[in-house]
Amino acid sequence: MFEDTYPVEWIGRQAAVTLPEQVDVSNAGQIREELLSVINRHATALIVDMTATVSCDHAGAEAVERAYRRAVASGTQLRLVVTAPIVRRVLAVNGLDRLVPIYPSLEAAVAAGGSDAAVPVMPEPGAPHAAQVRKSGAVGPGEEQA
Repeated sequence: MFEDTYPVEWIGRQAAVTLPEQVDVSNAGQIREELLSVINRHATALIVDMTATVSCDHAGAEAVERAYRRAVASGTQLRLVVTAPIVRRVLAVNGLDRLVPIYPSLEAAVAAGGSDAAVPVMPEPGAPHAAQVRKSGAVGPGEEQA
């Protein structure tokens, strides 16, 4: 697949996919396909590592949203690792920050894989986004890492 372009590291049944510096219309389709491919390989958790990502446009956010929908349908946990404030803002505009746990580091996202890890839930149609239980290390909208 795209593993040379978007490296996938397996940690047990958790998979971490490293995204590039720019996530935009030029690569969003390939990124979406890579994320869906990992989910299809029965990962218990897909960690989207965006620590190197400094720019993400609407198409990139849609790729992550599509992976989120497939993850929910497949019973796979989706976790994001985001450090750039602008990337967090783009995800917030799409509402993804309320659906998917966002972690400040790959280590925190991997550690959240315990049996009590938060599982994102799809809100009912017409209902406001569901609040999620945050595990230690997850950072919510408007929150800062302690």
